[in-house]
Amino acid sequence: MFVLVVGGGKVGYYLAKELIDSGHEVALMEKDPTRARQIADEIGSIVIPHDGCEGKYLGEAGCNRADVVAAVTGDDEDNLVICQMAKHHFDVPRTIARVNNPKNEVLFRHLGVDELVSPTRMILGSIEQDIPVHELLHLAALGEGELEIIEAHLQAGSPAIGRSPEQLDMPEGCSLFAVVRGGIATPLRPDDVLREGDKVIAIGKQECEALLHGQLIGDPEAVSAG
Repeated sequence: MFVLVVGGGKVGYYLAKELIDSGHEVALMEKDPTRARQIADEIGSIVIPHDGCEGKYLGEAGCNRADVVAAVTGDDEDNLVICQMAKHHFDVPRTIARVNNPKNEVLFRHLGVDELVSPTRMILGSIEQDIPVHELLHLAALGEGELEIIEAHLQAGSPAIGRSPEQLDMPEGCSLFAVVRGGIATPLRPDDVLREGDKVIAIGKQECEALLHGQLIGDPEAVSAG
């Protein structure tokens, strides 16, 4: 597989090294001449010292035959431009973009970038693993960011305990689809009775979060007081 990596910072550098070690053909574009020479001294002549935002240089780097273009510069705008040119001018089948600002994810998806890598969201996800159990945990965004997969850990005092999904007053645009019980995930049927300790997985619109919190976790002030 031929992978064209654009951006010679730490992410691009280590990505290129790992791909090479895995036996893939790799080209790495870095517009800063000094940085490009530094990388070339370490990993060889695969480095192209030009700006990946310019179609001419993307073509010279072999973009027209790339299986994957990974735009991993520190600039979201540059990464979007690179992926757009790769997809629409060079017919690259798969584009991957680094997205530094999570607010840009919707735009990237809307404009057809195949896969997004958000360091900010990944770190946030790790932090959220340690949030109190009386909060909802955001697992992932879907589509253009309008829907989210959310986890609720049912603790003592949850109004959902002892009730089934069909007995809950779920907000419009939100549904429960799985439960993790004893470390095993299973589809959630309408008549399943929820238990203390269950982790309920829901999917819904962002604006449903407050109502979903009330149904699965309970009133925030009451939970805090408890």
